[in-house]
Amino acid sequence: MSVDPMAYETQFFGFTPQTCLLRIYIAFQDYLFETMLVVEAVMLKKLDGIPDCKISPSQIRKCTEKFLLFMKEHFDKLFAKMEEVLLQLVLNIPKNVLLPEDRVQQQYPCSKEEFQALQDEVQQLQQQYRAEVALEQALRVELEEQKIVKAELEKTLQCFDGLDNICREHGLGNFKECFAFLTQSAKKLQNVLKEVEEKSKKLKQHDQLT
Repeated sequence: MSVDPMAYETQFFGFTPQTCLLRIYIAFQDYLFETMLVVEAVMLKKLDGIPDCKISPSQIRKCTEKFLLFMKEHFDKLFAKMEEVLLQLVLNIPKNVLLPEDRVQQQYPCSKEEFQALQDEVQQLQQQYRAEVALEQALRVELEEQKIVKAELEKTLQCFDGLDNICREHGLGNFKECFAFLTQSAKKLQNVLKEVEEKSKKLKQHDQLT
Protein backbone atom coordinates (compact mmCIF):
# COMPACT_ATOMS: atom_id res chain seq x y z
CA MET A 1 0.00 0.00 0.00
CA SER A 2 1.16 3.52 -0.80
CA VAL A 3 2.03 5.71 2.18
CA ASP A 4 1.49 8.96 0.28
CA PRO A 5 -1.39 10.77 2.03
CA MET A 6 -2.70 12.09 -1.32
CA ALA A 7 -4.57 14.88 0.46
CA TYR A 8 -5.60 16.66 -2.75
CA GLU A 9 -7.13 13.47 -4.14
CA THR A 10 -8.93 12.92 -0.85
CA GLN A 11 -10.33 16.45 -1.07
CA PHE A 12 -11.64 15.76 -4.58
CA PHE A 13 -12.99 12.20 -4.21
CA GLY A 14 -14.16 12.46 -0.61
CA PHE A 15 -12.15 9.37 0.38
CA THR A 16 -8.50 8.37 0.38
CA PRO A 17 -7.40 6.37 -2.69
CA GLN A 18 -5.61 3.93 -0.38
CA THR A 19 -8.89 3.21 1.42
CA CYS A 20 -10.61 2.54 -1.89
CA LEU A 21 -7.88 0.10 -2.97
CA LEU A 22 -7.90 -1.60 0.43
CA ARG A 23 -11.63 -2.27 0.11
CA ILE A 24 -11.11 -3.65 -3.40
CA TYR A 25 -8.32 -5.91 -2.11
CA ILE A 26 -10.47 -7.20 0.76
CA ALA A 27 -13.42 -7.82 -1.61
CA PHE A 28 -11.24 -9.83 -4.04
CA GLN A 29 -9.70 -11.77 -1.17
CA ASP A 30 -13.11 -12.66 0.32
CA TYR A 31 -14.33 -13.74 -3.11
CA LEU A 32 -11.25 -15.96 -3.52
CA PHE A 33 -11.83 -17.62 -0.13
CA GLU A 34 -15.52 -18.23 -0.95
CA THR A 35 -14.57 -19.72 -4.32
CA MET A 36 -12.09 -22.11 -2.71
CA LEU A 37 -14.76 -23.26 -0.24
CA VAL A 38 -17.18 -23.93 -3.10
CA VAL A 39 -14.49 -25.87 -5.02
CA GLU A 40 -13.70 -27.89 -1.92
CA ALA A 41 -17.39 -28.72 -1.37
CA VAL A 42 -17.77 -29.86 -5.00
CA MET A 43 -14.68 -32.06 -4.75
CA LEU A 44 -15.92 -33.69 -1.55
CA LYS A 45 -19.29 -34.34 -3.14
CA LYS A 46 -17.68 -35.93 -6.19
CA LEU A 47 -15.44 -38.12 -4.05
CA ASP A 48 -18.43 -39.41 -2.09
CA GLY A 49 -19.75 -40.90 -5.32
CA ILE A 50 -16.52 -42.82 -5.99
CA PRO A 51 -16.43 -46.25 -4.27
CA ASP A 52 -13.31 -47.23 -2.34
CA CYS A 53 -11.86 -43.72 -2.61
CA LYS A 54 -8.65 -43.38 -0.60
CA ILE A 55 -8.62 -39.57 -0.52
CA SER A 56 -9.81 -38.28 2.86
CA PRO A 57 -11.52 -34.92 3.51
CA SER A 58 -8.47 -33.78 5.52
CA GLN A 59 -6.28 -34.35 2.46
CA ILE A 60 -8.71 -32.34 0.38
CA ARG A 61 -8.56 -29.52 2.94
CA LYS A 62 -4.73 -29.51 2.85
CA CYS A 63 -4.76 -29.35 -0.93
CA THR A 64 -7.32 -26.56 -0.86
CA GLU A 65 -5.25 -24.53 1.60
CA LYS A 66 -2.10 -25.06 -0.44
CA PHE A 67 -3.83 -24.00 -3.63
CA LEU A 68 -5.37 -21.00 -1.83
CA LEU A 69 -1.92 -19.91 -0.62
CA PHE A 70 -0.61 -20.23 -4.18
CA MET A 71 -3.48 -18.15 -5.56
CA LYS A 72 -3.09 -15.51 -2.82
CA GLU A 73 0.61 -15.04 -3.54
CA HIS A 74 -0.05 -14.52 -7.24
CA PHE A 75 -3.02 -12.30 -6.50
CA ASP A 76 -0.91 -10.08 -4.22
CA LYS A 77 1.68 -9.62 -6.95
CA LEU A 78 -0.98 -8.76 -9.52
CA PHE A 79 -2.77 -6.43 -7.12
CA ALA A 80 0.47 -4.56 -6.36
CA LYS A 81 0.82 -3.79 -10.08
CA MET A 82 -2.85 -2.86 -10.34
CA GLU A 83 -2.51 -0.58 -7.30
CA GLU A 84 0.42 1.22 -8.90
CA VAL A 85 -1.48 1.77 -12.14
CA LEU A 86 -4.65 2.96 -10.37
CA LEU A 87 -2.77 5.37 -8.10
CA GLN A 88 -0.83 6.88 -11.02
CA LEU A 89 -3.44 6.96 -13.80
CA VAL A 90 -6.90 6.74 -12.24
CA LEU A 91 -6.92 8.02 -8.66
CA ASN A 92 -4.25 10.67 -9.10
CA ILE A 93 -4.76 14.39 -9.77
CA PRO A 94 -1.95 15.87 -11.88
CA LYS A 95 0.13 18.63 -10.34
CA ASN A 96 -1.02 21.16 -12.96
CA VAL A 97 -4.73 20.63 -12.20
CA LEU A 98 -6.48 22.99 -9.81
CA LEU A 99 -9.81 22.11 -8.21
CA PRO A 100 -12.64 24.66 -8.69
CA GLU A 101 -12.91 25.37 -4.95
CA ASP A 102 -9.18 26.24 -4.85
CA ARG A 103 -9.15 28.68 -7.78
CA VAL A 104 -9.74 31.57 -5.41
CA GLN A 105 -6.29 30.87 -3.95
CA GLN A 106 -4.81 31.25 -7.42
CA GLN A 107 -6.62 34.56 -7.94
CA TYR A 108 -5.66 35.88 -4.48
CA PRO A 109 -2.33 34.29 -3.54
CA CYS A 110 -1.25 34.61 0.09
CA SER A 111 2.17 34.12 1.64
CA LYS A 112 2.76 32.31 4.93
CA GLU A 113 3.36 35.61 6.71
CA GLU A 114 0.14 37.09 5.35
CA PHE A 115 -1.79 33.96 6.23
CA GLN A 116 -0.39 34.04 9.78
CA ALA A 117 -1.33 37.72 10.06
CA LEU A 118 -4.88 36.87 8.96
CA GLN A 119 -5.09 34.09 11.54
CA ASP A 120 -3.89 36.47 14.26
CA GLU A 121 -6.49 39.03 13.19
CA VAL A 122 -9.21 36.38 13.25
CA GLN A 123 -8.21 35.36 16.79
CA GLN A 124 -8.30 38.99 17.92
CA LEU A 125 -11.74 39.46 16.39
CA GLN A 126 -12.95 36.28 18.09
CA GLN A 127 -11.68 37.54 21.45
CA GLN A 128 -13.35 40.92 20.91
CA TYR A 129 -16.58 39.17 19.97
CA ARG A 130 -16.47 37.04 23.14
CA ALA A 131 -15.80 40.15 25.23
CA GLU A 132 -18.72 41.98 23.60
CA VAL A 133 -21.01 39.01 24.17
CA ALA A 134 -20.00 38.88 27.85
CA LEU A 135 -20.55 42.64 28.18
CA GLU A 136 -23.95 42.35 26.54
CA GLN A 137 -24.96 39.60 28.95
CA ALA A 138 -23.81 41.70 31.92
CA LEU A 139 -25.80 44.70 30.63
CA ARG A 140 -28.88 42.54 30.22
CA VAL A 141 -28.56 41.32 33.83
CA GLU A 142 -28.14 44.92 35.03
CA LEU A 143 -31.15 46.00 32.97
CA GLU A 144 -33.29 43.28 34.54
CA GLU A 145 -32.16 44.40 38.00
CA GLN A 146 -33.03 48.01 37.11
CA LYS A 147 -36.47 46.91 35.98
CA ILE A 148 -37.04 45.20 39.35
CA VAL A 149 -35.87 48.30 41.26
CA LYS A 150 -38.04 50.54 39.10
CA ALA A 151 -41.09 48.37 39.79
CA GLU A 152 -40.42 48.54 43.55
CA LEU A 153 -40.02 52.33 43.38
CA GLU A 154 -43.27 52.64 41.47
CA LYS A 155 -45.01 50.61 44.18
CA THR A 156 -43.52 52.89 46.85
CA LEU A 157 -44.63 56.02 44.99
CA GLN A 158 -48.11 54.59 44.61
CA CYS A 159 -48.16 53.93 48.36
CA PHE A 160 -47.11 57.52 49.09
CA ASP A 161 -49.74 58.85 46.67
CA GLY A 162 -52.38 56.78 48.46
CA LEU A 163 -51.32 58.14 51.84
CA ASP A 164 -51.33 61.69 50.45
CA ASN A 165 -54.89 61.23 49.20
CA ILE A 166 -55.98 59.86 52.57
CA CYS A 167 -54.47 62.85 54.36
CA ARG A 168 -56.22 65.29 52.07
CA GLU A 169 -59.55 63.50 52.49
CA HIS A 170 -59.25 63.92 56.28
CA GLY A 171 -58.21 67.57 56.06
CA LEU A 172 -54.61 66.97 57.12
CA GLY A 173 -52.97 68.68 54.16
CA ASN A 174 -50.55 66.80 51.98
CA PHE A 175 -48.59 63.77 53.08
CA LYS A 176 -45.36 65.72 53.72
CA GLU A 177 -47.08 68.08 56.15
CA CYS A 178 -48.86 65.17 57.79
CA PHE A 179 -45.61 63.24 58.12
CA ALA A 180 -43.88 66.26 59.68
CA PHE A 181 -46.79 66.66 62.11
CA LEU A 182 -46.63 62.98 63.05
CA THR A 183 -42.88 63.27 63.59
CA GLN A 184 -43.32 66.24 65.94
CA SER A 185 -46.14 64.45 67.77
CA ALA A 186 -44.00 61.37 68.18
CA LYS A 187 -41.19 63.46 69.68
CA LYS A 188 -43.65 65.07 72.09
CA LEU A 189 -44.98 61.67 73.10
CA GLN A 190 -41.44 60.45 73.72
CA ASN A 191 -40.76 63.45 75.99
CA VAL A 192 -44.01 62.87 77.90
CA LEU A 193 -43.14 59.19 78.25
CA LYS A 194 -39.73 60.07 79.70
CA GLU A 195 -41.36 62.48 82.23
CA VAL A 196 -43.84 59.79 83.26
CA GLU A 197 -41.06 57.24 83.72
CA GLU A 198 -39.01 59.71 85.84
CA LYS A 199 -42.00 60.53 88.03
CA SER A 200 -42.76 56.81 88.41
CA LYS A 201 -39.18 56.15 89.55
CA LYS A 202 -39.38 59.00 92.11
CA LEU A 203 -42.66 57.66 93.50
CA LYS A 204 -41.18 54.17 93.86
CA GLN A 205 -38.15 55.57 95.68
CA HIS A 206 -40.44 57.60 97.99
CA ASP A 207 -42.53 54.51 98.75
CA GLN A 208 -39.40 52.51 99.59
CA LEU A 209 -38.18 55.22 102.00
CA THR A 210 -41.51 55.42 103.81
